[in-house]
Amino acid sequence: MNFKKLIKNLGFQILVAMLLGTALGIAMGPEATVFAPLGDVFIGLIKMLVVPLVAISIISGAASLGATKSAGKIGISTIGYFLITTVVSVTLGLLLGEIFSPGKGLDKETVLAMFPAEESPVHQTADFWTTLQSIIPENPIESLVSGNILQIIFFGLFLGIGISTLPKQKKEPLMNGMNYLIEALIWMIKVVMWTAPVGVFGLMASSIGSFGFDLLKMALDLMWVNLIGGAIILLGLYPLTLKLFSKTSIRQFFAKMTKAQIVALSTSSSMATLPINMEVCEEELGVSKATTGFVLPLGATINMTGSALYYALVAVFFAQLFGIELSIAQYIAIIITSTVGSIGQAGVPGPSLLVVAVLVSADIPIAGLPLLYALDRVFDMLRTAFNITGDAACAIIVDRFNK
Repeated sequence: MNFKKLIKNLGFQILVAMLLGTALGIAMGPEATVFAPLGDVFIGLIKMLVVPLVAISIISGAASLGATKSAGKIGISTIGYFLITTVVSVTLGLLLGEIFSPGKGLDKETVLAMFPAEESPVHQTADFWTTLQSIIPENPIESLVSGNILQIIFFGLFLGIGISTLPKQKKEPLMNGMNYLIEALIWMIKVVMWTAPVGVFGLMASSIGSFGFDLLKMALDLMWVNLIGGAIILLGLYPLTLKLFSKTSIRQFFAKMTKAQIVALSTSSSMATLPINMEVCEEELGVSKATTGFVLPLGATINMTGSALYYALVAVFFAQLFGIELSIAQYIAIIITSTVGSIGQAGVPGPSLLVVAVLVSADIPIAGLPLLYALDRVFDMLRTAFNITGDAACAIIVDRFNK
C-alpha cells in the first residue's frame, strides 16, 4: 500500500524522471537534446498560468488584508513584522547569491547552446526613480497582455485595497468570484504539474547529454547556499527580534518550537502545521489566544520569509547561469516581487509559480527552472520550517507589544 502511494507521489515521479533523464543523457550524449522539446512544452504551460494567478491572487490577498485595519494595532504590527523580515530575507538571499555565486562555472555560450530559445536580455542600468516610475502602468490591460509582473502587482494591490473599502454586500460577491477563479487556476496548476516528470525528464536528458553533471552540481550548490541563508534567518534574525522586542528566552523558544518544526518539515505546509503551531504558542510559549488566532493564520497565508530567501537566491542563480549582470533596477524588481508577491501564494501547490514571476519581473530566463524541481521537496521543507518559526516569533512579539 505504501509503495502504491509512493508511485503516485508527484515528488517521487519527478525524482525518477530526473534519474532516468540523467541516465539517458549519459548514454546518448549530445543526441539526447532530441528530448529538449518536452521541457519546452512544460515551461510554456507554466508561463501560461503565471500572469492570471499572480494578478488574481494579489487582488484577492490585498482585499483580504485591507480588513486587518479593524484589528488596529495588532494588524499593523503583524503586517509590519512580516514585511520587514521578508525584505531582510530577500536582501540576504541576493547578498549570499553574489558572495557564493552558485550559478557561475559554465560559459555563456555553453548555456545558450543548451537553452537556444532563451536569449539573455541586454539591460540598461536605470536609476531608482526611473525604476519606480516604470512600476506604474499606463494601461493595466496592456501590462497583463505583456506580462509585466511589477505593474500587475502594483495595480493588483491598488485595486485590492479599493475593494477592501467597499461595503460588505458589495465586496463579498467580488471576493467570492476571485476565490472561485483562484480555485480553478489551482486545478489547472495541478493538472500542469502532473506533466512535470515528462518535462524534467526531457530537460535532464538534454542537459546531461550536453555537458554532464556540471549543472546538477550547481543546483546542489544552490541548496547549500539556501541552507546557509536559512541558518542565518533561523539562528540570527528571529532570535535578534525576540531579544529586542520580547522577554522570551531564545533557548526556550527553540526548544518549544521543535514539535512544530518537525511537522513543518514532514508536511511542507504552513497550513497543515497551523494547528500544532497555535497549540505550541498558546500552551507552551504563553501567547494569548486572541493573538495566535489573528497572527498565525495570517502568517500561514502571507509570511513567506523562508520562501523569499529562496526566490532571491534562484534569481541570482539563473542570472549568473545566463551571464546576466544584474542592474539596480533588476535588484529592485526581485525585492518587490518576492516581498509583495507572496500575498495569497500559500495555497498554490507544487514548486511555487512565484519563482517564475520573480524571474520574469527581472527579465531573467526561466528555461532551466525544472532542474530545481527534483530538489524542490527539500527546498520546500526548509522554506516551511523557516516560515512557521517566523510566524511564532511574530506572535510572541505582537502579544508582548499589545498587552
